[in-house]
Amino acid sequence: MENKAILEGLLFVVGEDGLNVEQIKDVLSIGDQETRQLILDLKESYNNKDRGLRIDFLGNKIKLTTKKEHKEYYKKLVENPETNVLSQAALETLAIIAYNQPITRVEIDELRGVSTVQIIRKLVAKGLIKEEGRSNLPGRPILYKTTSEFLDYFGLNSIEDLPDMRDFITQDNEEQEEVDLYASKYRE
Repeated sequence: MENKAILEGLLFVVGEDGLNVEQIKDVLSIGDQETRQLILDLKESYNNKDRGLRIDFLGNKIKLTTKKEHKEYYKKLVENPETNVLSQAALETLAIIAYNQPITRVEIDELRGVSTVQIIRKLVAKGLIKEEGRSNLPGRPILYKTTSEFLDYFGLNSIEDLPDMRDFITQDNEEQEEVDLYASKYRE
């Protein structure tokens, strides 16, 4: 029974990427038949009408997704100005896109040091970024750039109105002081 809860957590953590059967087997150290039964059991527990999530098989990946019949409510949430506040992670991602556009998700992930799949999906849904074609890199990943809604949101006339990043780098370096990491103001 605990493996079902662990699988649910794993699917939540990997988000959009999903997991294949082999990954689940490896992480949980269980056999092929037990893995397939575990997936079916979890899928069945999500089939109740009182659940807002479900398990989907997309390609060879198993993903935790929302129910399509609730789509209108998700749309209201995204479009509601009161819930349209940007998180720190979304602001960081937007800054990376704005200063480096067009840019791929993998390049954004490398600059942030964490996966931005969910953040990019939210920013696209909010209309702040959009797909701007495909890169010539292997796999032809999607390129992202900011939109006119981005400019409106931040009160900019054009992308050239963004502050020069060199101003921030110089400021940060001047304000930093050398700190002894081993010294403590607290005494025993």
